[in-house]
Amino acid sequence: MEAIYIPQLTKAPERTEEIEVKEFLPGLETLTPVRGLIRVQHQGNYLQVSGKAEAIITCTCNRCLQQYNHRLLLETSEIIWLDESANQKDQPLEQEIAFDDLVETLSPQGYFYPSIWLYEQMCLEIPQRQLCDANCAGIQTTGRGSSDKSIDSRWASLESLREQFPE
Repeated sequence: MEAIYIPQLTKAPERTEEIEVKEFLPGLETLTPVRGLIRVQHQGNYLQVSGKAEAIITCTCNRCLQQYNHRLLLETSEIIWLDESANQKDQPLEQEIAFDDLVETLSPQGYFYPSIWLYEQMCLEIPQRQLCDANCAGIQTTGRGSSDKSIDSRWASLESLREQFPE
């Protein structure tokens, strides 16, 4: 996806550009290409950015450690303010920012990068709690001294090491 030069966006029909997405995003490991649509509309002093996209990723279950596929579905909208002071080189590295100022800003003479925006939005959709199934029982093991010696193969090395030491 090519960057959008913000002043050029004002000359587009209805001050809007729509980008059809059907590609793999760098840094986002997906099984399928990200497919969807991004709409960027210039509203004078801000950009109205909205997007719908989907892809399939491979996750690792936090309970049983098995891998499973998960469909990422994105349907979001964001306002990005256009501010002359955005991205200036002379700004201090550390500065105090009021809570009301916690918004995205871009220079009105700069560029909007739809691929970076889409990457960030897709990353926000990755589930923090990754479970292969709501009823996942986790790794099945038997305790020490149990008559049943069925041990999950992933724990076999640790079990043999544990047996070398007295209790």
